[in-house]
Amino acid sequence: MSDVLTVVLADLATESARLESLVADLPDAAWRLPTPAPGWDVATQIAHLAWTDEAARTAATDKHGWDALVLEALADPEHSVDRAALTGGIAAPPVLLERWRTARVRLAETLRTYPAGARIPWYGPPMSAASMATARFMETWAHSLDVHTALDVEPEITDRIRHVAHLGVRTRDWAFSMHRTPPPTEEFRIDLTAPSGDLWAWGPEDATQTVTGTAYDFCLLVTQRVNRADTSLVATGRDANLWLNIAQAFAGPPGEGREPSNG
Repeated sequence: MSDVLTVVLADLATESARLESLVADLPDAAWRLPTPAPGWDVATQIAHLAWTDEAARTAATDKHGWDALVLEALADPEHSVDRAALTGGIAAPPVLLERWRTARVRLAETLRTYPAGARIPWYGPPMSAASMATARFMETWAHSLDVHTALDVEPEITDRIRHVAHLGVRTRDWAFSMHRTPPPTEEFRIDLTAPSGDLWAWGPEDATQTVTGTAYDFCLLVTQRVNRADTSLVATGRDANLWLNIAQAFAGPPGEGREPSNG
């Protein structure tokens, strides 16, 4: 197992445990509180994480099972994710928590022993075990934010979000392709200020197209948890500016995003 995978899996376990501790002792009524995702309550968010962890493990271990999941998604690309989450969210909270706990532990075990250099098929481009773990961190973090909002609890903001920022940078071309736009041929320079105050940078220093701002705002943007107008992010260059309008670090079709706070 690579050092990168070790770090990401450890941070994913920490992030997952924090979310579980937030919801584990909630009264049943609190599981039905609405979150910022239209039609999704707290239970739906947890069900989605459980389902996606299960799907990722299936993709890594069961070709026939994965083929069936792909066919299901192709049959109803706009609603298959919602349907899985809403159906799963009907379960009683203890059952739902146990399902998610089991799914994420099994996935972590699978990723730890996945062959080096091999790629796991997914709804977007195939991924290494480390990339899949990073994607699972990103989703866990993003959906945890929705749960925090529903419960009116401030999230903990840590440098663990570097995984989300890295994925957001790496998925630049994916975002362009999802909007049927040719990806830029030149690299961008991205300079982000971490929660700790450190500077995180990607791309050549002499790039003509740049993005600057806080890492937290960038992570919120690429997971579509904030409207660009409500961030500190600044883009220089036409393509960099366009990217901030369409960025998405997740697989699947572009989401609707969030309305500006004054909108």
